[in-house]
Amino acid sequence: MRARLFSVFIFVALYFCAPLIAQAQAFETKARQAYLIDAETGTVLFAKEEDAPVPPASLAKLMTAEIVFDALGKNELTLDTEFPVSEHAWRTGGAPSGTSTMFAVLKSRIRVADLLQGVTVQFANDACIILAEGMAGSEGAFARRMTERARELGMTASAFHNATGLPDPQNAVTMRDMALLARHIHTRYPEFFRHYSQAEFEWNKILQRNRNPLVAANIGVDGFVTGFAEGFGYSMVATMQRNGRRVFLAIGGLASDKERIEETRRVLDWSMTAFERKTLFLAGEAVGEAAVYGGAQSHVTLVTRDAVDVLVPVNNPERLSAKVIYRWPLTVPLETGRHAGTLKIWNGTRLLREVPVETAGAVGEGSLGSRAADALQELLFFWL
Repeated sequence: MRARLFSVFIFVALYFCAPLIAQAQAFETKARQAYLIDAETGTVLFAKEEDAPVPPASLAKLMTAEIVFDALGKNELTLDTEFPVSEHAWRTGGAPSGTSTMFAVLKSRIRVADLLQGVTVQFANDACIILAEGMAGSEGAFARRMTERARELGMTASAFHNATGLPDPQNAVTMRDMALLARHIHTRYPEFFRHYSQAEFEWNKILQRNRNPLVAANIGVDGFVTGFAEGFGYSMVATMQRNGRRVFLAIGGLASDKERIEETRRVLDWSMTAFERKTLFLAGEAVGEAAVYGGAQSHVTLVTRDAVDVLVPVNNPERLSAKVIYRWPLTVPLETGRHAGTLKIWNGTRLLREVPVETAGAVGEGSLGSRAADALQELLFFWL
């Protein structure tokens, strides 16, 4: 069918009016880029230049850690697997480098369990390189795996050329990708996420405290990582849990370490007090309907599998709107629960979240007459 070939979309608009009360003050941040999402609903709470490519610096180590977490889950290695410390790892990320390091000893062998603590607690460059070389044979091969994995996770704009985030023109991330990666790590690997809140780690008789300054501030932040890149500034990926809610923030382009700490804390505090939760649809409630080609009925009801909640500003003057987007038309036979499209929800012009929709019932093949009528309708649609 030409309709499927050309991916024609139909938009079904549904509107929900928020109370028209006093205009909420627009929130601003000193950061050049930022992306803030609610953990449970995925609602976008704040976005600013979130798709601008920037140097990752140590933020890249989130991707390095994810590769290792994934490999452990697939039994490609164990926490007791040992990898050697090469001269490249030692010189580039170890004691001679003057960068973040766990002080791995040249030509020694270190367990994956200890290397992971080096990455998550100390943001250690030597630990990243040792893991990369041990798992992929070279840091370059591991970096290609990082980029491939990023695409699998829906990180469409990020690319990696090393495991550390050290300066390289081919390294690039976005704040959107970093926040989504942080949420993925927290959800998928709870047994390893706990390392990000570990207070300290000792290796080679050297004790180092967690390099994330907000972890020790006792404000609810329990991960992730900080970064700095010349020409871009200071950045951070952080997650906070407070009063039963969790958020994920990626923020960058700040002028100093002091400003990074203050601004990250301010944005996180705001996220916990400025929003209220609204339920737009209950689980299984109709959100729209889609046209069916050649079916015993011309349309099928579309529903969401779970309740659809969003967070909106407490004083919200904007109009909430939703659109069901699907590929026109659906074809028979249709079974109940078939994925059919996406529900997109906006607060004013800001996209809050996207939710899969599915068919609420089955639709069998229609009569010869109904199929002929549908074919004529499709022909007229494309002719017009």
